[in-house]
Amino acid sequence: MAEIMKKVNYNCPFCDEAHEITVIKDSTKALVNSMPVEYEEIYYYCPKEDDKFAPKEIVNKNLLAAKDSYRSLNELLTSHEIKETRSLYEVNQKEFANMLGWGDITIQRYEKKSIQDETYDQKMRFVRDNPKSALDELERNKDKFDQERYEEIRETVSDFVETTSVKYFYKEIIETLYIDYKEESQENGYKTLDIEKAENMIAFFSQHISSLYKVKLMKLLWYADSLFCKKYGRGMSGLVYKRLHLGATPKAHEEILKYSQTSIEIIEEYFDECIAYKVLPKGNVDLSKFSIEEIAVLQAVVEKFNHMGSKDINDYMQKEVAYKATTDGETIPYSLERKINGF
Repeated sequence: MAEIMKKVNYNCPFCDEAHEITVIKDSTKALVNSMPVEYEEIYYYCPKEDDKFAPKEIVNKNLLAAKDSYRSLNELLTSHEIKETRSLYEVNQKEFANMLGWGDITIQRYEKKSIQDETYDQKMRFVRDNPKSALDELERNKDKFDQERYEEIRETVSDFVETTSVKYFYKEIIETLYIDYKEESQENGYKTLDIEKAENMIAFFSQHISSLYKVKLMKLLWYADSLFCKKYGRGMSGLVYKRLHLGATPKAHEEILKYSQTSIEIIEEYFDECIAYKVLPKGNVDLSKFSIEEIAVLQAVVEKFNHMGSKDINDYMQKEVAYKATTDGETIPYSLERKINGF
C-alpha cells in the first residue's frame, strides 16, 4: 500500500516550476540478476499532471533498495549491514577495505551500488561476527595505514574484541546446543536458528515492556514466535521451546541471555527472600533488523501482555493447547503453537 512520506516544494520537471510535490513510498517489483525481488520504492508525485518522477538521488536509492532486497534473499549482507559492520570498528570505507586487504573503493562500491560475491561477503561477515579476526586482518594489512592511524584503529578493535569475546563464546555454545536443529522442522518453526534475531527480539521487549522479568521474557518470545507462525507459517527466530513448569522456555535460554548482554542488562531483585531477575535495556533497538510483519507481531505481543505480571502470563499460558498437550521437559512443536488463544 502506498504511503505518503511528506510534501515538499520542488521544481517539477513536468510543470517546469516549483510547487508542492508529494513524496510517496510504495511496494514494487524488479528483476535483479534475473531474480524477481520486491522492495520499497520512493517517488515524487505531481498532482497537476497526475504523474510521477524520481530525482537522480532517489533513483539511486531505489536501485540500492532493490539490490539490498536481492542480497537479503540470497543471504548476503545488505549495504546497511556492511556500513554497520565497518562502524563497529570506527573506520571509513577506504580504511575498512584496506583493513581487509582489498582495493580502496571496494567497500564504497558495495555500500553504494555493487553486489558483493559470496567470497567477499563471507569475509565481511566473519570480521563482523568474530572481532578477533578483524584484529588479525588489521595486523596482516598494517602497511596500508600510517602508524598513527594504525594505532588508533588497533586500540578501537582491541577494545571491541575484549567486550565481545564473551558474546562470541556464547554464540558458539548456542550453536552447539542447537546442532540437532540444523534442518527446518516443526520443532524450530520451520526456520533455522537466527541468534541475532532472537537477541533483537529480547532487546525489543526490554524497550517496550514497562517492567520486564526473565520469566515473563521467556513467554513473550514464545508468543511472538507462535503468533508469527500462526500468521505466516514459520517462526520468527528459529528458537526451540520446551515445556517447563513456569511455561514455555527456549532451549539454551541462559546462554542466549548472556549472548544478549550488549543489548540488555539483568539485575537481581529480592522479594521475600526470593530472587527475581529484572531485564533492562541498553541503547536503542535497530528496527531495520525486523520486517514490517515482524514488528507488527512484536507490537501485538507487547500490547497484549505489557501489564501482565510473570505469574499472570504463566497462568494464561497454562490454558494454551500447546501447554496442555505436552509434558514437562518436552519440546513444544510449532504445529501446536499455531493454536494460541487471544490474537
